[in-house]
Amino acid sequence: MSTTDIEGPDRSGDPEFERARTRVEELAPEITAHRRRYYEDDAPTVSDSQFDELMHELIDLETRYPELKKNDSPTEQVGTFSEAFAPVTHLEKLLSLQDVFSTDEVAAWADRITAEVPGERYLCEVKIDGLAVDLVYERGRLARAATRGDGVTGEDVSANVATIAAVPQRLTGTDEFPVPALLEVRGEVYFPTADFTRLNEAQVEAGKAPFANPRNAAAGSLRQKDPAKTAERPLSFIAHGLGALEGFEPDSQSHAYAALDAWGLPVSPYWRVVPTVDEVFGYIEEFGEQRHRLVHEIDGIVVKIDRLGVQRRLGATSRTPRWAVAYKFPPEEVNTRLRSIEVSIGRTGRATPYAVLDPVRVAGSEVEFATLHNADQVKAKGVLVGDIVVVRKAGDVIPEIVAPVVAARTGDETEFVMPERCPECGHVLAPAAEGDIDLRCPNARACPGQLRERLAFLTGRSCFDVDRMGYIACSALVQPLEPAAPVLADEGGVFDLRMEELLPIRVVVRDPDTGAAKIDAKTGEDKVVTPFARQPDKKTGEILPRKNAEEMLQNLERAKSQPLWRVVNALSIRHVGPVSAQALAEHFRDLDRIAGADESEIAAVDGVGPIIAAAVKDWFAVDWHREIVERWRAAGVRMRDEDPDPSEALPQTLEGVTVVITGGIPGYTREGAAAAVKARGGKATSSVSKKTGAVVAGEKPGSKYDKAVELGVTIVQGEDFAGFLESGLRESETENDEIEPE
Repeated sequence: MSTTDIEGPDRSGDPEFERARTRVEELAPEITAHRRRYYEDDAPTVSDSQFDELMHELIDLETRYPELKKNDSPTEQVGTFSEAFAPVTHLEKLLSLQDVFSTDEVAAWADRITAEVPGERYLCEVKIDGLAVDLVYERGRLARAATRGDGVTGEDVSANVATIAAVPQRLTGTDEFPVPALLEVRGEVYFPTADFTRLNEAQVEAGKAPFANPRNAAAGSLRQKDPAKTAERPLSFIAHGLGALEGFEPDSQSHAYAALDAWGLPVSPYWRVVPTVDEVFGYIEEFGEQRHRLVHEIDGIVVKIDRLGVQRRLGATSRTPRWAVAYKFPPEEVNTRLRSIEVSIGRTGRATPYAVLDPVRVAGSEVEFATLHNADQVKAKGVLVGDIVVVRKAGDVIPEIVAPVVAARTGDETEFVMPERCPECGHVLAPAAEGDIDLRCPNARACPGQLRERLAFLTGRSCFDVDRMGYIACSALVQPLEPAAPVLADEGGVFDLRMEELLPIRVVVRDPDTGAAKIDAKTGEDKVVTPFARQPDKKTGEILPRKNAEEMLQNLERAKSQPLWRVVNALSIRHVGPVSAQALAEHFRDLDRIAGADESEIAAVDGVGPIIAAAVKDWFAVDWHREIVERWRAAGVRMRDEDPDPSEALPQTLEGVTVVITGGIPGYTREGAAAAVKARGGKATSSVSKKTGAVVAGEKPGSKYDKAVELGVTIVQGEDFAGFLESGLRESETENDEIEPE
């Protein structure tokens, strides 16, 4: 049908209206095609957020120009359905939820609701990123299961759903909740995130296309023609709503959830009823922080009016209920074009492939590079150069490619081949040792890529902590565009830098994650800056230093007095990190003693071991390595820590206690917190086990917190860290459930 629902004023000749008409005519078929790929093919070629942008653009245009809205507009439809399975008519129509993208929009929705029905309570729940299904139980037995389809008609997937362990074949009842004669349940089939990576690796190994995300994995698994294939996948299910119902009348959404649980249907453990919009915002913030710690993917929060009578009174549009809204998190996954795969060289020579992308905005920042880890991972992900790819950026994590969008391939894509030579210096790449997966550049001293990364590392917070000496400055000292020769041949001269040799330098700006040259948006060429000098004085032509260059040299001078463990860490000895560097410094207290110690003596140091000991001995056996130490010594860098004064020793409240620190601790860096534990006699490690005495959980603690809960390890909250240092493990802190988690 092509006629419009609404007759509008005559706008012929209005250029803005004509532009809107053209755009609507472009958007409608594009959205319909994307919807078909999503619901029927399980192979979307755009991300959810990009689809949402297209849909909201169409809604906005149809709102401004109602006469452009056609009867068959995508804004009037709910999903679609495939003819691959037998059609099923739902007992009651499945509606979509109204999407909003800010708390202001949530507040506006709540204001409209309270204007009609003041004082209502809100039920909040996480929005599972899975496949919507509709289950029908007759006299307690599962009669059929269907996909959402277009909201009226879905696909009969009864045989496949019957293989999902979380879906009961027969309901159980209680005195409070007897089994109803008829029950239509709405819910979500999902693919647990922990199993997603393993599935994709198996797909690629079998020569099959990997799934773009867990939602597509769930949909693809449920739509197998052979139910036995579905049974092989670890699908699960959570119920989140009711349709047709006979023999039971819940008075609220929360009452319905209690009934579903009593009947044996799984409901989300995360739902919560709150009385105010402020508490709704608190729920959104809470699960926005926890979204990557749940068993399933979520892409937002659903907020519903709890009382079902009020839901019925508020009603619905043709597509969406007025009594519910879906707050969508800022996108962490988007689709974009993979232009090429390049290779970066790390500070220890490791060659790492990275993706060069068509720039795209994700998780609040523009992304043009993404990590690919190594050649085996490129193969495991099934990625080809030229693919449309799914890119994920969770919080502050480096962007990574999740999977290719195989459905979007044209046949022009090409396979990535790992280069034989270092892209920075031309030396042949090779494994450092037999059996190593990674290839490395053996030209450790002269390779500009390795030196640039070592400089960036040694000036960082876990080493000399040289403020104002960032990645651009490190690139400038090693790979200047002008002058022709680098200022530093290796890191030995970093404490001898002089302003006069810095001022003439011009350098290409590089990405700190990949080392790739950044492009100037205006010129399309490599972006070039003068990092240390201001523009020449217009009258005298004199070139003066930037303030940050002066501060950088001052900070280098101050860095010479950093404690020994930071010096050890700054040497970039393979396998030596902040924890083992501190262990070596505390045991030997002198860099010359570390260099001269036997391998067995180094290995015997608590927290070191034979692998690190061998790496330390190998490092000091290299002539130019020892020259770095001597140049730093001559420049005044601290090479020895004084023996501690016994009279100033802190009480050993943590003697014999192994402590793991995770998340941000108020008032401490990660290294500072570890040092504080050691000063009290404890041992700071990086992994949680049954032998761990306590886990200190600060802001955004991550998976180590979850492991501690699983093993029953004592958890100390970050704000209680100072008290923990003073008092040690109290008797009351023997079980993690005795301490209130964040």
